[in-house]
Amino acid sequence: MKVTWDAVEAQTWDTHHARVGGALQQDWAYGACMKTLGVQVLRAWVTREDEPLALAQFIVRYFVGKLASMALCSMGPCWLTTVRANEKKQVYQLLKKTIPLNKFRLVIFTPPDVVGSELGLSSWRRVMTGQSTVLLDITKPLEDLRAGLDRRWRAPLASAESSELKIHRVGTNAGQYRWLLDAEMQQREKRGFMGLPLQFFDLYVQSRRQPNKNILTIRADIGRDRVAGMMFLIHGEAATYQVGWNSDAGRDLHAHHLILWHGIQELQTRGVRVLDLGGVNTMRSAGVARFKISTGGKVITFAGSYF
Repeated sequence: MKVTWDAVEAQTWDTHHARVGGALQQDWAYGACMKTLGVQVLRAWVTREDEPLALAQFIVRYFVGKLASMALCSMGPCWLTTVRANEKKQVYQLLKKTIPLNKFRLVIFTPPDVVGSELGLSSWRRVMTGQSTVLLDITKPLEDLRAGLDRRWRAPLASAESSELKIHRVGTNAGQYRWLLDAEMQQREKRGFMGLPLQFFDLYVQSRRQPNKNILTIRADIGRDRVAGMMFLIHGEAATYQVGWNSDAGRDLHAHHLILWHGIQELQTRGVRVLDLGGVNTMRSAGVARFKISTGGKVITFAGSYF
């Protein structure tokens, strides 16, 4: 088993990452955007007898000047083939041992494995429990996806479809979607949420030659007024629901049901197989959690963070 650092080209990384539906945080473009924002990024390529085994992207933070560091592999490593628990253990140990940072370092993994999986981390310390999310398989025909909706989701969707709402796909120029990010920032301040910096989105949109391969933004209007919007970040054959805003009028007419349904259809045409609807927290945001779970997606809980 061999680990090489920062030696693989973007195209090779993207091909393998897309094939297995890797997480946004392990996407090459995600790391490239972080680099532009001044964050150090390290990329590891793991092979087993020349067979690609895993890829792992780390975000590095420094402390006490640059005397100490913390490297976080979020939603990684991304496994490229079937890997047994004992092999995973070797990969984690190799990554921790060979990462090109000074000896005063802390290496943390938040693996993409779900609770109960064979992680290969039995001797490691878990420092944080894993978040839950909803993964929706959108490779199915639309009639099957619609049949899989909870009736309490399907009814609002039907109501929105017969309402005065008009759905529009937003362009990829910053001026066309910036209003949604401004609304997102207001929501964060009001609710005390954290998220990616605004500059990240502009960088991510332009991170590949075809911006519509990176982002999908959809809005709902009543007349000339914007009443709701959603933004999805696309990473290979997967996409993540990243930003959502709803006005009082939008909520009354179930605009997010209609936007998400249109989003699923558009993502299908772009070759997306899996839609990550984002974290669910039934204690803090019960309504949002119900909205996501009722789509018929699979609720999964990740194993947590280890060092």
